Formats: sequence, structure tokens, C-alpha cells
Amino acid sequence: MRMPEPDRAILARRAEIARALNAIVPGEGVIVEEDELRAYESDGLTAYRQLPMIAVLPETTDQVSAILKYCHENGVKLVPRGAGTSLSGGALPLADGVLLGMGKFKRILDVDFENRCAVVQPGVTNLGVTKAVEHAGFYYAPDPSSQIACTIGGNVAENSGGVHCLKYGLTANNVLGVEAVLIDGTVLRLGGKHLDAEAYDLLGLLTGSEGLLAVVTEVTVRLLRAPETARAILLGFPTSEQGGDCVAAIIGAGIVPGGMEMMDKPAIHAAEAFVNAGYPLDVEALLIVELDGPQVEVDLLVAQVTEIAAANGAVTSRASDSEAERQVFWAGRKAAFPAIGRISPDYYCMDGTIPRHKLPLVLRRMREMSETYGLRVANVFHAGDGNLHPLILYDANEPGELERAEEFGAEILKLCVEVGGVLTGEHGVGVEKRDLMETMFSDADLKQQQRVKCAFDPDSLLNPGKMFPVLHRCVELGRVHVHGGKVPFPDLPRF
Repeated sequence: MRMPEPDRAILARRAEIARALNAIVPGEGVIVEEDELRAYESDGLTAYRQLPMIAVLPETTDQVSAILKYCHENGVKLVPRGAGTSLSGGALPLADGVLLGMGKFKRILDVDFENRCAVVQPGVTNLGVTKAVEHAGFYYAPDPSSQIACTIGGNVAENSGGVHCLKYGLTANNVLGVEAVLIDGTVLRLGGKHLDAEAYDLLGLLTGSEGLLAVVTEVTVRLLRAPETARAILLGFPTSEQGGDCVAAIIGAGIVPGGMEMMDKPAIHAAEAFVNAGYPLDVEALLIVELDGPQVEVDLLVAQVTEIAAANGAVTSRASDSEAERQVFWAGRKAAFPAIGRISPDYYCMDGTIPRHKLPLVLRRMREMSETYGLRVANVFHAGDGNLHPLILYDANEPGELERAEEFGAEILKLCVEVGGVLTGEHGVGVEKRDLMETMFSDADLKQQQRVKCAFDPDSLLNPGKMFPVLHRCVELGRVHVHGGKVPFPDLPRF
């Protein structure tokens, strides 16, 4: 049977690209077999799946540079991928694009305690940095719940946070420098071991750019001294609103905890059954507040926070008396996402940020939405900085439930914007929130953001289809003209 000409052309093009990539990354660094490509078909947002045309696994910056230069010269789309823990579809592959896997970049290149920094490759896990320096009394502050698996390169791409970002900042506040490769193969070094970078803040621009501007091949991260003392307090409340009021009261009193996390009743019960952390099961909301610093200061703050909590209706209060107990308190929170699997076959993890004082209002509105959509929601979030992570519970085997979960999630994100917040806190926009960007940004805003994209990637070859709801073509560097009107992206492949 004669193969149709378009199919023959596609296969010939694919074979040509594979040969070129094999010349750059010899051995087993290029993957073309369908079964082997399955490992890359989705990231943590598993509702969307797509096999890449080819996957390539470089080991050096020179190889990355050569790959990007080839893709640029030959008009080949390219999607960077780290550990694949993204929850926004940021690493969703393209059927006509190359998947650039950075998993082999996993070495810690330098630890400099005198300058309190470490130079690491992007495939090093978040927790791996702390493990490498904790013997000397140092640690890396950003600690997303997926820190055992997520990598520094992905943290830079999404500007990840974690339970301690309230006091110690997001990834952007803890990265001093990067080595990055542009789409034409140019290798840039931005920042370094010095505390302040000169000229334009391109480092800040790349952090959180979701792989749309460059591929990061090396990161210099800030190391912090471990605090002398850290204690965590479990505070239980009869309602989520009272827990939210307590959050605002603690910050309003001038106290900045090392971390302040909140869970509602479904999340409390799931986490306790999973970890046995000693959480109270007769409360509607649980607040975990960590205070750190000199022991005398911590003891004073523990007493003050306990008093504030009582004034806001706390019915249980328990402070850790040892480091082991503090770690157990946090173990339940860190395991909350997988623990939800005990009470629901599937869940959809959202990510939005609101002003802290709006917590009671937003929690009440989410309960109303839950009744409207007929889906339960478990709340686990970074209460201190208003970064919400509602987990919408559904069953993918029940027709229509995934679609209702997505609609529910979209309403939550619109609510975040409505009360003065933003669409994301640390998971990024990716494909998940792409079509909601117009609820937050005007057409002029989005065009200006795309002009930045055009300055780095005028042919839109790096991670195309992410972040922007409407595609505008670049006709010259740094400017955008629309030819033939707006060009919508095609529908996303669904699982």
C-alpha cells in the first residue's frame, strides 16, 4: 500500500531531525520509539497528554547550545522539560516538536560557604541542595511540597515557592545567577556569586518565564544558615473563616512566621490517616505556624501566636517540643497532596493567590461553588502569603466530572482575580491558565508581554502554545504585528 505523500513527508522530516540530533547527542540520547516516548507525554497535569515527535537528552551546555541552534536554523519547535512535576502543563510536549529533557544535568558543581551560595545544574532536586549542605548548618530556603522530586531548573522556570516562602522568599529571591542558552544557541551568564547584578534585571526576567525565553543550564542559589531554633504550632479552629482571620491577625501583629500553612477538614483527615502526625480531627481548619530564630525570641513568639489564636477562636493549640516533633507536624502538610488519593480517585490541584484578608470570603465562596458543581474540594494552602491550592475531587471514570472540575477550577481562579489577587502563585500559567489570562490582563498588557517573548525568540520556537491565549506573530525584533487577525491556538490534546 502506497503511503500518502503528507505522511511520507512527515516521517522523512522526523528522520532528518533525528539524524541531526544524533550527531549532537550520540549514543542513547535521542528517543524516537513510541513506547519510550510515553514517559514524556504529560507532566503533573495529567488531563492533557501528547507524545513528542522526538525526545533528546543532552548532558552538556555545548550540546544544548547545538540543539537550540539547529532548531532555530531549521524552524523546529522545542519544549524544555525538567522532572515533569509541573501542575500547569508547562512541559506538555508538541506532536511536531522536540522534547528537550534536562534530567542528566544533575551535578552540584560548587559549594561556597564563604559566599553562602552553591552552583548546581538544573536537574538537581530541590531537596538535594539542602541535603548537600546541611552538614555545615546551611540550607536552601524555597521548599515546594514536591521538593523530593522537583528540580532547580523547573523551580526557576515556575518561580516556585513552598511553605517557607513567606519569610524567606520565592525562587526569585534565592537565585543569584544562571547560565542560559537562547534559541539561536547563544550562551548567556547572568548574575553570579555576587549579591547584586548590574544593568537590566534579566535574571529576574528569566525566573518564572516558564521556558519561553531560554533554557537554563546552570543555577547559582543562595544558601542560608539554619536558624538556631524552630518550633511549629498546630492550631485548630471550628471554622475555616476563623483560621483565615487568625492568619491576618498574626501578620497584622507584626509577626512574620517562617511558615504558615492551612488545611481544611477533608485535607486534615486525609493527611492524618496517611502520616499519623497527631493532627486534631474534631476541627474544621488547621493552621500550622512555624517560628524560627534565637530560642528566647521563638519562645516569646510562640506565646504571642498562641494568644492571638485563642482570641480568634482556636479550640486546640499544640507547640512542638523537639525537632523530631516539628518535622512530624510538617510531614502531614508535605504529604497532603498524595494523601488526598485516600479519599478520591482523582483530584485537580489549583493554584491562585489572594490578599490575606480575603481568605474568609474566598473560602466561603468556594464552599458555595462546591455545592453548585457537585464536587468536593479539599483546601491546602500557603496561608501566610495567600497562595491557595484547592484540590477539586473528582472521578475521571465518571462522564463529565473532569470537565466540571475544570470549570470549577476556572471559577476559583476568576474569584482570585476578582478579590484583587492573581491567577497563579507558583505553578505557572502553562496551558492550564492560558485561556484565563484575559481575565487579568488587557490586550495591550498581553501584547507587551509577547514583545518580550519576541525579543528572545522571534520565531516562537521555545515552548510555544503556553501562557498566551492568542498568538501574535513577530515581524521584527521586539515588535508585534497581527497579520490576518488573531490566530487562536488549536485545542489541546486531552486524555
